[in-house]
Amino acid sequence: MSSSDIFIGETIGTAVLILLGGGVVAAVTLKHSKARGAGWLAITFGWGFAVMTAVYMTTSLSGAHLNPAVTFGIAIKDGTWDKVPVYLAGQLLGAMIGAALVVLTYYGQFLSHLTDREIIGDPADKPIEGAPGKSAGPVLGIFSTGPEIRVVWQNLATEIIGTAVLVLAVLTQGLNAEGKGLSTLGALITAFVVVGIGLSLGGPTGYAINPARDLGPRIVHALLPLPNKGGSDWGYAWIPVVGPLAGGALAAGIYNLAFA
Repeated sequence: MSSSDIFIGETIGTAVLILLGGGVVAAVTLKHSKARGAGWLAITFGWGFAVMTAVYMTTSLSGAHLNPAVTFGIAIKDGTWDKVPVYLAGQLLGAMIGAALVVLTYYGQFLSHLTDREIIGDPADKPIEGAPGKSAGPVLGIFSTGPEIRVVWQNLATEIIGTAVLVLAVLTQGLNAEGKGLSTLGALITAFVVVGIGLSLGGPTGYAINPARDLGPRIVHALLPLPNKGGSDWGYAWIPVVGPLAGGALAAGIYNLAFA
C-alpha cells in the first residue's frame, strides 16, 4: 500500500465512520429529528453499521484501520512503524470531515435544539434536558464522549479495557493476506464486536475506543459557531486518546504472548 492510498483510504473511511456514527447520535439526540429518543440500542447498532460500511468501503485502499488504536496494535504486533504517521494523519482529518458533515446534515436540527427555547429563571442556569422552559442542553455528546461519573482512573480503565477487546478481536479474527487491515469476514465480525462493546462496556464513558473518533469531532465542536453549544470539555479529552492507545498496545502484547 502506497502512502497516498493509505492517506486517502483512511481519510474517506474515517469520515464515513464519523458521519454515520455521529449521525445516529445526532438523530437520537436533537429536536425535530424523526429518530429522537430512539435510545442506546439504536446508537450502538448505528456505530456498528458505521464501522462495517467504512471498512468495506476502504479496506482495499488502506486496510481500513480507521482508528489509531488499531494502527498502533498492528504496528506493535508486526514491529513496523514507517506508515503509522500517514495512518494517523488520515484518520484525524477524516474524523474532522465526518463531524462537519454531521453538522451539515443536521444543521437545522442543531439550531432548533440550541436556540428554540424560552428561558425561565436565571439565563446563566446550566441547561437541563427536559426541564420546562429550558434548552435541551449542550450537544458535545454528538461529537465526542464523556463519562457519566467522572472518576479519572475508572474512566481511563474503561477505555483501555474496551479498546483492548476491540483490537484483540481485530488481530485474531480476520486480518487480510497482507496482515495490514481487516479481511472481508473480519470487517463483519468487527462491526458486531463494536456493537457488543457498546452494549456491554459503553455505559460508563460512551466507549470512544478510538482517539481520532473523539479528538477530531471535539476539535470541530470547539470551532463551530453555534449558539449555546456548551464547552468542549478539554479537561477530559486526554482520556479517550490515551486510554484507547494504551488498550491497543495491551491487545498487541496479549496477541504476541498468546497467539503469535
